[in-house]
Amino acid sequence: MCRQTDKMRAGCAADHAARGTKMEYQPTLFESNVPPPLAERLRPRDLDEFCGQQHLLGPGKILRKMIESDAVGSMIFWGPPGVGKTTLARIIARRTQADFIDFSAVTSGIKEIKQVMENAERSRRYGKKTILFVDEIHRFNKAQQDAFLPYVEKGSIILIGATTENPSFEVNGALLSRCKVFVLKALSTEDISALLRRALTDERGFGDRKIHIADDLVEAIANFANGDARSALSTLEMAILNGESEGDEVTVTRQVVEDCTSRKSLLYDKKGEEHYNLISALHKSMRNSDPDAAVYWLARMLEAGEDPIYVARRVTRFAAEDIGLADTRALSVAIDAFEACRLIGMPECTVHLTEAVVYMSLAPKSNSAYVAYENAKKDALTMLAEPVPLVIRNAPTKLMKELDYGKGYRYAHNEKDKLADMQCLPDSLAGKRYYLPDGRGDEGVLKERLEKILEWKKKHSHPDGEQ
Repeated sequence: MCRQTDKMRAGCAADHAARGTKMEYQPTLFESNVPPPLAERLRPRDLDEFCGQQHLLGPGKILRKMIESDAVGSMIFWGPPGVGKTTLARIIARRTQADFIDFSAVTSGIKEIKQVMENAERSRRYGKKTILFVDEIHRFNKAQQDAFLPYVEKGSIILIGATTENPSFEVNGALLSRCKVFVLKALSTEDISALLRRALTDERGFGDRKIHIADDLVEAIANFANGDARSALSTLEMAILNGESEGDEVTVTRQVVEDCTSRKSLLYDKKGEEHYNLISALHKSMRNSDPDAAVYWLARMLEAGEDPIYVARRVTRFAAEDIGLADTRALSVAIDAFEACRLIGMPECTVHLTEAVVYMSLAPKSNSAYVAYENAKKDALTMLAEPVPLVIRNAPTKLMKELDYGKGYRYAHNEKDKLADMQCLPDSLAGKRYYLPDGRGDEGVLKERLEKILEWKKKHSHPDGEQ
């Protein structure tokens, strides 16, 4: 008998593979009296119950067809926590005619890997496929991953890996090239809300009880989960277990939800007015050079479950729109913060966003680049047919040269002052100014440079008004 402990499950998996059976966890006598968590009880049993990932599992989509036809190959599921990576593997296990082994990268070493691989190779010789599911495959080191490679190449196993990390960085190139990568997306608030409502009525959830919970509280829990179905179901379960119970009826109040999430501000709608009020408050506080207010509004949003990537995008826009050329470092700071949020997520990325927000608040401000584009856009939209001056047209063919394309063009790098007396705007817009630097911060240097350029052009323009 296999003793079901984390340390020994890999060995048990190997034993099951040798016997040609699917490995399933058997609870002990004591565990059987403890109901599984709601997220486990409600785990989808087939594709019709699966929540989200329609880009892969919708009607006619590639992954759905592969699973339904039992034609899966080696693949890697990449996505954030709680989006269904392990669930998909279990659905495949139910449908496949192959031996299915659930393997953990946390508790297994090379010895266990080789044992399972050898058993899979023996099964292959008897015409039996083996599907090996490896959760958190990014936790395997290079040597452990290399142990899979020859068996994947020979077809002894079909490898299904799951990872929250970018497989381009965390999975060996040789192994990755033999796997199809499927990207699973964070679930939408709508997906999670539907899942929570199903939990309230499904017999595996709380269908045997009458649960009273307002729709806006369900939405609040869905927002709090930030795309993670497991987190959402765990929060709902906690709220119901702590609700006001009377017989088979339970009432979940706003206070209970707030207590279960420990965040009172979570009960705001990411798509509603408060969402836009808070991002407006952050933007305008940074614009007004108030770092304390900006950090406060940042914290209000993040602690309310706002997506840090959304905030980082807005900070990046602010860097160009409100600081621009007054401090060209600002955009780099914003993009660095965006990348940090994308790579490590909450809660660690809060400090990166705080650093960026404080930097934006204290940087010199200029909206000259924003104003320049908006003014140029107005002319571009009303003067779409203005011809490009011949002097700056490209002339790759003989005919174009005969039509004077590029005639008179002067290469600025070859000029004494790195400037040439050419008109680059259409005739109807000659002399029009769009970029008007205000001289703050680093833009002072640019303003001085631009004034010298304009003076040079005025001095070197032709007497008839043509440059």
